[in-house]
Amino acid sequence: MHLKIRQAHIGYGKTLISNAHADLKLGDVCLLIGNNGVGKTTLIKSILHQISLLNGEILINDKNIKNLSVKEIAENIAVVFSKSNVPQHYTVEDLISLGKYIYYPFYFELKKEDREEVSHIIEELDLGQYKYTLLKNLSDGNLQKAFIGRAITQNSPIIILDEPTTHLDEKNKLIILKTLRSLAKEQNKIILFSSHDWRLAKEFADKIWYVKNEQLFSGIVEDILLQHNELTNASLFQINKNFVPPIIIAPPVHKEMLYSLLQKNFEKDLSSLHFEYKQGFWEILSSNSKLQYESFEEIVDSIRNIH
Repeated sequence: MHLKIRQAHIGYGKTLISNAHADLKLGDVCLLIGNNGVGKTTLIKSILHQISLLNGEILINDKNIKNLSVKEIAENIAVVFSKSNVPQHYTVEDLISLGKYIYYPFYFELKKEDREEVSHIIEELDLGQYKYTLLKNLSDGNLQKAFIGRAITQNSPIIILDEPTTHLDEKNKLIILKTLRSLAKEQNKIILFSSHDWRLAKEFADKIWYVKNEQLFSGIVEDILLQHNELTNASLFQINKNFVPPIIIAPPVHKEMLYSLLQKNFEKDLSSLHFEYKQGFWEILSSNSKLQYESFEEIVDSIRNIH
């Protein structure tokens, strides 16, 4: 399963993003970032074929989205927009259960295993106490979590979220981001979410799609961040309890990027490795080798092979 964008011109009559080219595969978590009005939501709606491309193509499993039915798109992609209509007389359980109805006519009762899955997702999102609460009585944050729960319940291989953490406090933001990353890695899904906060990418995303000056810059998080100085602001975080960092000698931003990359990808002791950034290259020293790389992607591949 791949999501591919090929030479796509995206916009409403007027081009917002020109000649876009990008790829995501199962297991990828991707942050879509850019200033207001650059075309992030338009890009999402183009992937859903709610807006037609001005040129180029978007492919799901090598099938052009313009040739897929609405049902086929729903089976492949679950979506949460930042502004959604709220069914006033639905409870949290009702809303999250809706994700299952792309597989059944609405007059069918959900199977026992479907209801158990809905209950599990409600608990995962820390919404247990609100299970039977009417949506109109929820806070903005809990309402957003309920809509995200509906998308998860849909069991589509791709989940797209438009600014999913906007109304969430830090605790609930962490719950959502950890849940999304877990879905990608443990259930092998593609997660694409937009945000104004590039720092989320360092801790939770594998790829970035950065929209700037009508261009879509895509690639591994750390490479894209260092190519665009306006995105970076060094500060170290520790979210992986099993990670033991190596020695890193580098400028502050480069050190930050490498630290974040390693703790996201390796739950083990890397203290035997020594990293040093010299003249545009990373040198990795271990007990029996000295290696040199230019990109963070090369570093990850190398460590998986040698350590």
